[in-house]
Amino acid sequence: MLITSVHFLFLVFIVMLSLVMLLIIAVLIYNIFEYNQSLRMASWTDVINKKISEVIVYWDEKVSDDSQFMALSGNISFRNLFLQKLVESEKKFSGVAKDKLKDLFNEYNLKKEALKKLNQKKPHLIAGGITELTVMEDSDSEERIASFLTHPSVQVYQEAQYAMVRFKGFEGLHFLDSFTSRISEWQQLRLLLSIPSVPENSESAIENWLNNYNDSVAIFTLKLIRKFQILSLYPQVIQLLRHDSVSIRIKAVKVLMSLENPDTVAYLGSIYDEQPEDVKIEILLVTKVSKDQCCIDLLKRELSAEVSSGIKVNAAQALYELGHQQYLSELSQNEHASEELIQIVKYALQEKVC
Repeated sequence: MLITSVHFLFLVFIVMLSLVMLLIIAVLIYNIFEYNQSLRMASWTDVINKKISEVIVYWDEKVSDDSQFMALSGNISFRNLFLQKLVESEKKFSGVAKDKLKDLFNEYNLKKEALKKLNQKKPHLIAGGITELTVMEDSDSEERIASFLTHPSVQVYQEAQYAMVRFKGFEGLHFLDSFTSRISEWQQLRLLLSIPSVPENSESAIENWLNNYNDSVAIFTLKLIRKFQILSLYPQVIQLLRHDSVSIRIKAVKVLMSLENPDTVAYLGSIYDEQPEDVKIEILLVTKVSKDQCCIDLLKRELSAEVSSGIKVNAAQALYELGHQQYLSELSQNEHASEELIQIVKYALQEKVC
């Protein structure tokens, strides 16, 4: 019985030892594979960088064919790395150099590799394919990319949106007509930077976006109005000062000031009392930089009223910027003023509070 137990334990030990050895061998094989893979990728990267450099530096000369490059150009992994490097390089160059990179894209039919990614299921692969086709300005893929505007993945539909705007400019924004998800700040910036101009007779579409129930669409539209100074939509922007969203009201105040209508500050003063505190502070901020004296009474009232410190600080700073230092100085010496008010006024006067 004892001999059987010892024999069993010995067999278990041998099995466990064998498993450990197999695991060690597997790890070693994997590490060797990874090492060889990294060496191969580094070697391929050198070959690709050399090719790209030759095309850019000697763009006006006939570059002799590279036999090593030609031999590798049929390898799928090499082609994907080549496409990746072209996309990375395109961001660093402009003019003729950028055109030459696109020539390489077409010469080696790398569009084929990008299109394959659009048929994948993993979102990051689809988004990568869209990015590659967009950067290489393959407008023939526009319709295919447009089908991803309603993709469930944020990463995918954002790249599709960006592609539409890169290909079509302002017309590419029409996905906003029915877009229900949030547009991130970063995505809004990308889209704005990709729009070169706003065509005539586009006010109707912009107004629809401005009144969209999707707050992020409305905020993006306000930024669009501000960037291109669409003065004809001034009345529509004013209507947003009664919007349910405080963020939209604040953005509307900023846009109204950028449109430089001489009646803006007076109007903002007239609707000041009906606004929530954050919007009031924004109105005080724009009043400060406006140099318009029409709201002086409002500023003095807020400075002495039972309101938050934030409002008082901004009211005092606005009075200072509008040239009413004497009033503030007298107020800081008023023995009936509260300690908080005196400190706020001194701060506005840029005096050191002890």
